[in-house]
Amino acid sequence: MQTAVELDFQGMDARADVQADISRHVAALEERFGRAIACRVVVKAPGGHHRTGGLYEINIGMALPDGREVNVDRTAKADERHSELSFAINDAFKRARRQLQDNARELQGQVKTHEGAPIGTVARLDPSGEFGFLDSNDGRELYFHRNSVLDGAFPRLTVGTRVTFAEEEGEKGAQASTVTLLGKHNMRV
Repeated sequence: MQTAVELDFQGMDARADVQADISRHVAALEERFGRAIACRVVVKAPGGHHRTGGLYEINIGMALPDGREVNVDRTAKADERHSELSFAINDAFKRARRQLQDNARELQGQVKTHEGAPIGTVARLDPSGEFGFLDSNDGRELYFHRNSVLDGAFPRLTVGTRVTFAEEEGEKGAQASTVTLLGKHNMRV
């Protein structure tokens, strides 16, 4: 590390065993993800606050090369296991490791990106008012039922209305479900 780990004990005296434990965790992260430029760890003792009760809070701020960083600043408030200091430290560094793993996967292009819902245009509406057909952006025509249109918006549909939808396999092939109006047509009346 370029600078020593900055360790701040709040509401308690500094402890050599805690300092050694935190140094081991930081070294393990550096070994796996690269040398840290800076690292600050805050150990907050249980206080009289009604929200945290008798739980330790561990906050980690770590800067790594290439602009990567770790910020673990929230402790699970309902987790009574955080009343034990060693558990709280291990849990905070486990969350820090997960952040770095996610960041590394992103840099390597291994993170899946989720495309938005497909967009279509209402092509036809049945005069009975029970179903219609959409033209999808890829040129296919998809059936949809009035119950598939969210927020009871089927009566507001007209030919040419733009919608998003989910595609699923129906009895007679592909059909649209979870149909949502786009733009000005989506205003609630």
